[in-house]
Amino acid sequence: MVSKIVVVGGGVIGSAVAYFLRSADTSVQVTVIERDPTYARASSALSAASIRQQFSTPLSVQMSLYGIEFLRSIGERLAVDGQRPSIDLHEGGYLFLATPAGETILRENHALQTSLGADIRYLPREALQETFAWLNTEDLVAGTYGVSGEGWFDGYGLVQALRKKAQSLGVRYVATEVTGLRREGRHVREVLTASGETFACDVLVNAAGPWARRVAQMLDIELPVHARRRSIFNVSSPAKLERCPLLIDPTGVYFRPEGTTYICGTSPSADRDPDDLPLDEVDHALFDDVIWPTLAHRVPQFEALRVEHAWSGYYEYNVFDHNAIIGYHPDIDNCVFANGFSGHGLQQGPATGRGVAELILQGRFVSLDLSPLGFDRVLENRPVVERNVV
Repeated sequence: MVSKIVVVGGGVIGSAVAYFLRSADTSVQVTVIERDPTYARASSALSAASIRQQFSTPLSVQMSLYGIEFLRSIGERLAVDGQRPSIDLHEGGYLFLATPAGETILRENHALQTSLGADIRYLPREALQETFAWLNTEDLVAGTYGVSGEGWFDGYGLVQALRKKAQSLGVRYVATEVTGLRREGRHVREVLTASGETFACDVLVNAAGPWARRVAQMLDIELPVHARRRSIFNVSSPAKLERCPLLIDPTGVYFRPEGTTYICGTSPSADRDPDDLPLDEVDHALFDDVIWPTLAHRVPQFEALRVEHAWSGYYEYNVFDHNAIIGYHPDIDNCVFANGFSGHGLQQGPATGRGVAELILQGRFVSLDLSPLGFDRVLENRPVVERNVV
């Protein structure tokens, strides 16, 4: 019988797991160990905080469909003592653009997304130009636009709302760092911490985000999840773009509105993307060399951009296939992994929290089968290929 559950990591994933566990069964004792309760370096607080259904794998689409349902009802779901949280959800949509080389994939992805109920519109070049008059379409063939169910929100607000709701349900949060795990055969028995306090557990959940690999190594498990820095730039422009979504250029450069300004970014090339780069060193050369020229080409009015602010956060990057690893490890009976979301953790957090809680309490995924994301696929070299990696 499961009575004591320890969750390592109190960001959106860990807090969602804790919330769903206690919502489903108030008899279980849930402890969340989070080394930084300010979330100053947490991916939950430092990301671009957005949600989309424009993926190429059915499960990712389904997870985000539940994610938007959860976010829309957050005031009711996560209210505490009559106080309803707000995350300023703005369903401005995603706009994926394709050159002729990407047209086939765009069409195939669109067919999949709409077959699962996502509200995505296919826009040929002429419709793109008509809908977004500020867009340079000369090298494009089409785009896909999320009419509803896609957009952006306050990521820090989401993690705080989940944390406060979980605490109101009886979850204990402990501000310390995990320093070791005591394992006996196929079971984790105790969690050791820097404060000297130890925690016995019937189930351990690894939700440590970019630091999950270190936790796994305490069990002699190699987890293919690495901390990769991503820089985000807040820019101002005299341009006033009507009906502006979160735009994904074919190059991978993205931007979206942020109040009266915009935020933008892109993934660096592989040779400029090692592990654990310092978060206080923003990659300004990436903006100058890649992002600004791309934005000026795609939106001519963006030729005059000024960086107002910039910061960096970590992707918990699954180097195996860029998709989450969710479920028990085949060699340890009571350790659940929820890691490697590769930039999708905020939007997939609700489905992950619900699924992990079901797996622990009921022994299986009930609402949505997340088993294709299990650890077995890594060990058996069966990647789940996502073609819409951003």
